[in-house]
Amino acid sequence: MSGNEFRFFLSCDIGLPITFRIERLEGNLPATKSSGSAIDSPAEERRAELYAECGLYIDGAPFGLPMRTRLESSGQPYCWNELITLSTKYQDLTANSQLALTVWDVSREKDEGLIGGASIPLFNSKKQLKTGKEKLRLWSGKEADGSFPTTTPGKVPRHERGELERLEKLVSKYERGQIQRIDWLDRLTFKALEKIKEKESCRSGSSHLYLVVDFCSFEHRVVFQESGANFFSPSPVSSTNELVTVWDPEVGRINPSEQKQLKLARSLTRGIIDKDLKPSSNERKSIQRILKYPPTRTLSGDERQLLWKFRFSLMSEKRALTKFLRCVEWSDLQEAKQAIELMGKWETIDVSDALELLSPVFESEEVRAYAVSVLERADDEELQCYLLQLVQALRFERSDKSRLSHFLVQRSLCNIEFASFLRSYVAVELHDPAYAKRFYCTYEILEDNMMKLTAGVNGEEDGYKLWHSLVRQTELTAQLCSIMRDVRNVRGGTQKKIEKLRQLLSGLLSELTYFEEPIRSPLAPGVLITGIVPSESSIFKSALHPLRLTFRTANGGSYKIIFKKGDDLRQDQLVVQMVSLMDRLLKLENLDMHLTPYGVLATGPDEGMLEFIPSSSLAHILSEHRSIVSYLQKFHPDEDGPFGITATCLETFIKSCAGYSVITYILGIGDRHLDNLLLRDDGRLFHVDFGFILGRDPKPFPPPMKLCKEMVEAMGGAESQYYTRFKSYCCEAYNILRKSSNLILNLFHLMAGSNIPDIASDPEKGILKLQEKFRLDLEDEDSIHFFQDLINESVSALFPQMVETIHRWAQYWR
Repeated sequence: MSGNEFRFFLSCDIGLPITFRIERLEGNLPATKSSGSAIDSPAEERRAELYAECGLYIDGAPFGLPMRTRLESSGQPYCWNELITLSTKYQDLTANSQLALTVWDVSREKDEGLIGGASIPLFNSKKQLKTGKEKLRLWSGKEADGSFPTTTPGKVPRHERGELERLEKLVSKYERGQIQRIDWLDRLTFKALEKIKEKESCRSGSSHLYLVVDFCSFEHRVVFQESGANFFSPSPVSSTNELVTVWDPEVGRINPSEQKQLKLARSLTRGIIDKDLKPSSNERKSIQRILKYPPTRTLSGDERQLLWKFRFSLMSEKRALTKFLRCVEWSDLQEAKQAIELMGKWETIDVSDALELLSPVFESEEVRAYAVSVLERADDEELQCYLLQLVQALRFERSDKSRLSHFLVQRSLCNIEFASFLRSYVAVELHDPAYAKRFYCTYEILEDNMMKLTAGVNGEEDGYKLWHSLVRQTELTAQLCSIMRDVRNVRGGTQKKIEKLRQLLSGLLSELTYFEEPIRSPLAPGVLITGIVPSESSIFKSALHPLRLTFRTANGGSYKIIFKKGDDLRQDQLVVQMVSLMDRLLKLENLDMHLTPYGVLATGPDEGMLEFIPSSSLAHILSEHRSIVSYLQKFHPDEDGPFGITATCLETFIKSCAGYSVITYILGIGDRHLDNLLLRDDGRLFHVDFGFILGRDPKPFPPPMKLCKEMVEAMGGAESQYYTRFKSYCCEAYNILRKSSNLILNLFHLMAGSNIPDIASDPEKGILKLQEKFRLDLEDEDSIHFFQDLINESVSALFPQMVETIHRWAQYWR
């Protein structure tokens, strides 16, 4: 692309819903009439409960229903960080479309509840769609005005703009990729920027409130154009020799001549000739190159034509089937029929490739049914690794009672653990109004089929009892939610809440201490739990007050879980599932990295449970023991061993560090700090809390991998033999996982329609970021050098250590 060329999309071509993120509110809230002092004053006990309301206005008239964020009461800064998706699409907008955003405080009196509002046009003066972050100044005490022109513009008037506004405009350009990134210079610039911000805010003492909104970005600029119209008139032709740009309305349309040629080339009469065709040496190389493409890669017209031409000679190559099916023109009934006939005769594909055929790319019922027939060959253990994605794949089926839903139900009838997880995954999706009917249909099929099961000759329970045991899991979850509400309402510190919890468990809700019948643990259905031990149950000291519960098990043991309400665990559930899958892939290659894929189960959009693993955070270990080695010496001392600990313990620590370094790099896990890196007594390190994935990170300039200085010191420093061994394990694990890149990419593609925040915001971009991490353009030897450079870059990155300190300060004052 030449420097002067301007590439863009037309708004009338974008059929996506309008999406933006309401991030946070900056500034001090105005005082209430009764208090006469600022709400953030230490003397003021009342905590504000804020929500933002946003409405779309087209040509000054409201369009669609207004949307609201959740209530936010955590204190300043008030961060919603909530993705808002309107029902209106970009193609429905006019040039005078604008958003009206109003902030309300429900904790105040009715006449004081309006904090302020502001309006922002969706297109700028050049008729380009606004993207990236926008900082809107709120009009205090005024509701946002959607009329045109508005009386509550969010833009700061030109005469009031100072140095701070100029710098923020540049930061916005930087975030949109309009300013070149130079890492070392950017670090210095942002450091200086923070100082200027502090100085300006102290000097001005501004009382204004600002709402930060992040608009969706596209690959190119989006230019306004109404459907069916052409406002791009060609420039007047001058008498000079200058080149002029003329808008061609037929750009992007199918060339009728090429379409005719393609149909002739693919006509059924050519099938007889094509059967005997063999690719030349160069054509064979091209085909092999195409077969190595990741499933995310779109094939060009020539590539599609090449695979179609040699389809008969490729039938013995099982990797070629998914690529061939992408070449088919499914709207041509004759061509589709021929492709389905060939598919039945093709060499049977692997299960990982069958998952690709269940993605939204393939709509043909015959293709999707073929994919299910391949899945039928997989055992229960392997299928359970993909069950979360297979449930999501039901969204892409053409009917509610699909072959896939019946297959999943039939597998469940033979395996109660499989049935338990299937029921849980489907039940969570019932909260999605767009697909509730479809998932409810699957739920009913599962219930009906399980109820019909008769008792087995080996003493297995009948279907009614089995289904009832699963329903009781939901009843248990509901009771735990009720307990959480009661505990949160208790005034006082954590200790008082713990006392209330134990009182509830042993008193009014004593049926939870000893269940009437054992219940299958929702997290591990193979474990039968018989009741909760009140004396061993507690509450974590955090804003959501998660419960730590100890259950008695039927075999006389105990099983500990963490129950959360008010937190969406679906993203954590996906990440831990991926850790578990990657652990399995590594072990299949005889490489045990001592990972800890603890159980996570979302039982609703804002509730769920996690397996409790006895461990300590690195922050706690370093504050108590000064170093990781001192902590491990306490549990595994050995005077003759390396650094005074047993060789086995050190090896376990090194391997787990290597395993999680590779996995967190591939999945783009963000917001890593010493409080969400945990260490077990046997030396196994593991990560928790996955609020940011696929490259998203709230901290600036994150290193490629979270490998802190203290972890390297525990290996004896960057020059030791143990650190060299760590790097060797990293590279070995990375190359093993690269071999399964197609499987991992296919699983993420099936999650494209899910409500997981970091995927739902931009599924295509997220999957491409994941693909980039595998560096599929490199051979194994080159990838080793690449990954070693990554490790060195992460270890030498000093900037994150400063952010770590800031994070710990923030935790201290929270």
